[in-house]
Amino acid sequence: MAKATASHILVKTEEECSNIKKQIEEGSDFAQMAKEHSQCPSGKQGGDLGEFSPGQMVKEFDEVVFSDEVGKVHGPVKTQFGYHLIFITSRT
Repeated sequence: MAKATASHILVKTEEECSNIKKQIEEGSDFAQMAKEHSQCPSGKQGGDLGEFSPGQMVKEFDEVVFSDEVGKVHGPVKTQFGYHLIFITSRT
């Protein structure tokens, strides 16, 4: 069974999500941005979601984590919770 580890930042609007992504691309620390902006409780841990398998997260989230490039920030990804930036740290 595939497994992945990832961190994310959850915000309400696509615009806010895009602005945060731009700041990260310009050198801001992902974990620090998660602590400052994420509306998910994981934000307190820098957005760290730990290890999970397909089906444990919502479909849109799973599609990114289990198919897109590891080590990059992906998003904005829209789910029923809002807009996510997803940083895939590993996948097996």
